[in-house]
Amino acid sequence: MNTIALGPSFLDPDKLISTFGLIGILVIVFAESGLLIGFFLPGDSLLFTTGLLVSDGKFSQPLWLVCLLLWVAAVVGDQVGFLFGRKVGPSLFNRPDSRVFKRENVEKAHAFFEKYGPRSIVLARFVPIVRTFTPIVAGVARMKYRTFVVYNVIGGFLWAVGVTLLGHSLGQVQFVRDNIEFILVGIVLISVLPVAIELLRARSASRRRAEADPEPSSVPGRGRHRAGDDRPDAETDRRR
Repeated sequence: MNTIALGPSFLDPDKLISTFGLIGILVIVFAESGLLIGFFLPGDSLLFTTGLLVSDGKFSQPLWLVCLLLWVAAVVGDQVGFLFGRKVGPSLFNRPDSRVFKRENVEKAHAFFEKYGPRSIVLARFVPIVRTFTPIVAGVARMKYRTFVVYNVIGGFLWAVGVTLLGHSLGQVQFVRDNIEFILVGIVLISVLPVAIELLRARSASRRRAEADPEPSSVPGRGRHRAGDDRPDAETDRRR
């Protein structure tokens, strides 16, 4: 099965699977589920490709075992992210940017978590970048642990098992097999669509706020005296 590269060659799902096998897939799913360094990994396309390769007989393990292991890796990854968030706490939001860590990604996940509450643990699974940081933010927010575990198990199953089964099922359709490169591109585009929509909404909201709130210097009388100080300045006092 030949696929086109959906990013850097070392992140191509087909190459990752052929190089590292099932162990490598499990490590990547684990890392993308809750480690700060895992946000750039190709989770959706990797799971879909795994399902395709299972249908091709490229794995010695049966489908049920592959799905079970992927589910466990996804759940454990989120658990680690949650515990990391609880330990690090609010200091995570004050951490300076680096090549790997961007505070903006944490803030996006925080906004997502605030908007959807506990459901975000499930929904974030299908949103790249956000799925990596949401369990960490849940830990920072001190979400009830039992609630987190329930939503984590459900979300991990729907994502890891669901996308893998989708790839396995569609891998038996000849049209999909003949156009696999376009299918993978479509998966990536669909997965990043929610992020693009949120970015556009945030930009539009920021523009509206900027238009509604003029600059302080443009408001007549503002900046002439300190707030609550109606006394004339010292020069005026001397003239009087």
